[in-house]
Amino acid sequence: MADAVADSAQAPAAVRHAEETMGTVFSFDVRGGEPAVVRAALDEAVAGLHRVDEVFSTYREDSQISRLQRGEVTVAQCDPEVAEVLELAAEAERLSEGWFSTSYEGRLDPTGIVKGWAVERAARLLAEVPGVCGVSLNGGGDVQLLGTPGGQRPWRVGVSDPLRPGGLAAVVSAAGVSELSVATSGTAERGDHIVDPRTGRSAVTDLVSVTVVGPRLTWVDCWATAAFAMGSREGLAWLESLPDVEALLITAGDEVRCTGGLAARLG
Repeated sequence: MADAVADSAQAPAAVRHAEETMGTVFSFDVRGGEPAVVRAALDEAVAGLHRVDEVFSTYREDSQISRLQRGEVTVAQCDPEVAEVLELAAEAERLSEGWFSTSYEGRLDPTGIVKGWAVERAARLLAEVPGVCGVSLNGGGDVQLLGTPGGQRPWRVGVSDPLRPGGLAAVVSAAGVSELSVATSGTAERGDHIVDPRTGRSAVTDLVSVTVVGPRLTWVDCWATAAFAMGSREGLAWLESLPDVEALLITAGDEVRCTGGLAARLG
């Protein structure tokens, strides 16, 4: 997934930053606002991402999620964000009829929702800064866009072609909307990491990538994972049934399948 881009002509001042945490890179692009105030909010957002890693990482023995999984603490004894994320994950599991799951090899593992939720939360914090007109936050290839970057063109996000390294399969435009997110699940960069919750093993489908577009990254990140596990036929039909969601699915045979309204979001 390429970074969001915008026309630089007449665009307001930009504050940009890249931060490494959660095993990936988070790229910030904030337009408008007083730079010193924006940078203070950016420091807060970055600290929040590191805190999310401390609380939710399944690789840290002392994280609250690890301790919760071992039965050393209860949800009530964890930070309030733990209950919030687990409630969102339960809703994602319900809406996907179990294709999205927070269980991995019999262990609690909400990482499938945490990154999208954390990116969206950080982006919204920055969007509340007085004078800020636009925010783009790319967390490891999944992007939350809010507002506009200024100038004459909207935020745009390039979707990587999983079968042609360095190429683009599509360009998504945020024209006409105040919030848009783009998330991709697939095997091109991380291999067979998506689990079929019904078997507990790697999902074996005809897909190599699923890109989902919608207002909130918390949800579209979940939907991309669930749809990939379903396969192209069932995944596309399910995505078509979701409100305010469009998607691009690419099969191993280089077949491209799209939801009916995706064309309106390309440009």
